[in-house]
Amino acid sequence: MLVKPILRWTLIVAALSSLAACSGQTVTSAPTAPLAITAPTATAAPPSATALPTLTLTPTPVPNMLYVDAEQQLGPISRLVYGTNIGPWTGIPLDMQKPLAEAGLTFLRFPGGEWGDQYNLDSQQIDEFIAQCRLLKAEPSISVRLRGGTPAQAAELVRYANQKRRYQVRYWSIGNEPTLYADYDIPRYNKEWRAIATAMRAVDPSIMLLGPEVHQFDPQGASKDVKGRFTMRDFVREFLRANGDLVDIVAIHRYPFPKQPNDPDPTIAMLRDNSREWDAIIPALGALIRETIGRDLPIAVTEVNSNWSATFRGDATPDSLYGAIWWGDVLGRLIRQRVEIVAQFAIHGPEGQGWGLVHTYKVRPAYYVYRMYQHFGDQQIYASSDDPLVSIFAARRSDGALTLMLVNLGPDEIAKPLMIAHFTPGVAETWLFDEQHKAELIDPTDLSAPIMLRLPQQSMTLLVIPARAL
Repeated sequence: MLVKPILRWTLIVAALSSLAACSGQTVTSAPTAPLAITAPTATAAPPSATALPTLTLTPTPVPNMLYVDAEQQLGPISRLVYGTNIGPWTGIPLDMQKPLAEAGLTFLRFPGGEWGDQYNLDSQQIDEFIAQCRLLKAEPSISVRLRGGTPAQAAELVRYANQKRRYQVRYWSIGNEPTLYADYDIPRYNKEWRAIATAMRAVDPSIMLLGPEVHQFDPQGASKDVKGRFTMRDFVREFLRANGDLVDIVAIHRYPFPKQPNDPDPTIAMLRDNSREWDAIIPALGALIRETIGRDLPIAVTEVNSNWSATFRGDATPDSLYGAIWWGDVLGRLIRQRVEIVAQFAIHGPEGQGWGLVHTYKVRPAYYVYRMYQHFGDQQIYASSDDPLVSIFAARRSDGALTLMLVNLGPDEIAKPLMIAHFTPGVAETWLFDEQHKAELIDPTDLSAPIMLRLPQQSMTLLVIPARAL
């Protein structure tokens, strides 16, 4: 039940003359230590997907304004949205272990990509993976082999991990992107998935099963399998009809570019227009789940990046600054759509490949997206923007602070008024990620007086506003 406090709201608006007098933000100190991430506690009950409530916004937002209503609580943010993929194919250099430990990663999918359907996992690989998860304080997820695998092999992996070694691996999936296998159709996949899932559950009934891990799911679900026989929407629907009683979380992958194998790299403008598709993808998938099995299931995006190829050093490739800003916006939209698990692809990319939060000798721009979200809250609050170039996401932290993540996708600095309802703001701790600032703490922003909120070009800005007594 929501307790309605006395109405308090702040409208931050200034005349153009005041804007001209505003000074730019300068770095005053190095970033603070990251927030501690505690190890997850396994629970028997599966996560639940809850429909967003009907909102009554008071006061009503006005055009061209960023709006936050601190009274409109939209539920908890899953801690598993700050994930990535890792595997035997990606060796993390020793120099990069410390930065990754400071990134706040909460979920590791292993052995991400096609490796798991080409080779058999062994006990040593599982031991090393769990050691990496413990080092990063991240929840482990293991994918067993589908193509070339057997129910007995999968069951043995569960037995080794959860009974012999007591690793308590809760999240398991079966195969990777079966829609790219020319020798698989929907009936064969559903039959083999069910046989393997049943064998795994017989060993440990408490595990959570993810599926079907299709290679794409666009807003209409119109992408097709490798032979053009069926759409992703068809595949997911038939999978749920056959295995909706066994699967706990519906998992998809999405790489929007390139649309055709020989297409050139996307431009910044193309990437800028793309992130909004997530406002359609997740609702479309949720509706498909309800239509098919008559109830909600949590959703996971277990592989995602802007590009499925290894392209790099472009203006909008995954290793670019703009690729990172795109990812910060996409991640915010996935949080807003209440996705349960998000795993970026991938944790490490060697020199010559654009994937990876880090490569051999340094971190890449996408790494700083996670450093920014470390300071974000865990209870989602309603926030909106009617500017297609500016996104705003809001959350409350356990200490009562209101946190606002603002993403400027545009090529120019922009000034925006901000309305905060049902919260009395003061001086906000301010973090900035752009071309000059690597998720750095900068001069605080005083929200107690009327100002225009200035957002640098192609940037992420985080405001942490301490709670004040009403």
